Amino acid sequence: TMARILLVDDEQYIRELYSEELSAEGHNVATLATGQNLMRKIDNLQPEVVVLDIRLVDYDGLELLQEIRTEHRDLPVILCTAYDTYKYDQKTIAADYYVVKSFDLSQLKIAIQRAIETNGSLSELQ
Repeated sequence: TMARILLVDDEQYIRELYSEELSAEGHNVATLATGQNLMRKIDNLQPEVVVLDIRLVDYDGLELLQEIRTEHRDLPVILCTAYDTYKYDQKTIAADYYVVKSFDLSQLKIAIQRAIETNGSLSELQ
């Protein structure tokens, strides 16, 4: 299943690598280097999945996650970070998935597929 994915990460090579890999899987990928105007971007793009880095240069991803949850309760958010220590932060509970960054994107791809499938079935039920 393909999806509109919004990837928020301040590292250019991550944005390029992930975009390339996910586009190759048939996804439609938009990227942001910063958390600035994130909510507006979400409204404009209507992504089906958001992949969010926790440590952005200018924003705390966990705070952005709270903002997303306030406005878009059912939008799947995958936290993607180089550190697994955040797993133990209470705020990560609001995310649907937590993936540790790697050059092997299989974990991320699985999370994206699950997010699409779960959300698809939810919207049909409502």
